[in-house]
Amino acid sequence: MITRSKLVEQLRDYQIRSQHKYSPLTFFSPKPHIITWVDVAVAIALALVFCTLVLISCMTLYLRRFWIFLLVVCFIILLLTRLRASRQTLARKRERRLPLSI
Repeated sequence: MITRSKLVEQLRDYQIRSQHKYSPLTFFSPKPHIITWVDVAVAIALALVFCTLVLISCMTLYLRRFWIFLLVVCFIILLLTRLRASRQTLARKRERRLPLSI
């Protein structure tokens, strides 16, 4: 059932998304929406870490160090799953908030 609080929440989310245009960085952000400059800095730092790990994995493949390559790939997968998990926990916390009318 659609309630007033859900409509207000959807409107707020739409306004937040339309206000900031950092769509490529939202993939690396631990939050679903980038709002502050701190969120931008964290997303850029995580993007640089990810790019560095991809570059290191390519170098280890070129040098034929397969164990190091597997270790780096596992770390990349761990980083991406941790980002997704943090986004999901923040989304769950956001849904549990009290409605605006209370």
